[in-house]
Amino acid sequence: MLYDFIATIAVAMGAGGLALALRHLSGWRLPRWLVPATMGLAILAYTVWNEYSWYERTRAALPESVIVLAAPADRVFYRPWTYLAPQVTRFLAIDRAAVNTAAADPALRLGRVQVVERWAPTRMVPMAFDCAGGRLADMVDGAAVAADGTVSGVTWRDAPDDDPILKAVCQGG
Repeated sequence: MLYDFIATIAVAMGAGGLALALRHLSGWRLPRWLVPATMGLAILAYTVWNEYSWYERTRAALPESVIVLAAPADRVFYRPWTYLAPQVTRFLAIDRAAVNTAAADPALRLGRVQVVERWAPTRMVPMAFDCAGGRLADMVDGAAVAADGTVSGVTWRDAPDDDPILKAVCQGG
């Protein structure tokens, strides 16, 4: 957030400097209010661009092995413009390169789902995936992985056939 603030100030100062240069080149005929108005518009434009391009910039920075599972677009009452243009502020992803296959059961996979949010640190949710049974489970307290890769202490839940997580883990995308 500090970098966003610094970038916003830099954009405002740059736009203000350009407006001041235009006033100077015009022989000071342009109105004085042009400089602060230009700075304000630059702040507004940069902030909107920064918010709406966050998801695309973050996704582009991910390695190729990471698959985005879901990226819901939000509509928020205190940002009424999001009803016209919804904004992505969080997404779920999984790194296929970090998914492990159990030695005892090739249909059992272990991995971490990444929960990436705009103003929060990325969280990693360990999960178990049963590709043959179409099930998945959160690896929460009490869950254990044996040396051979079998999982115990989890509550399996059935996933729909088109579940993006199972599709990414079991079918590679």
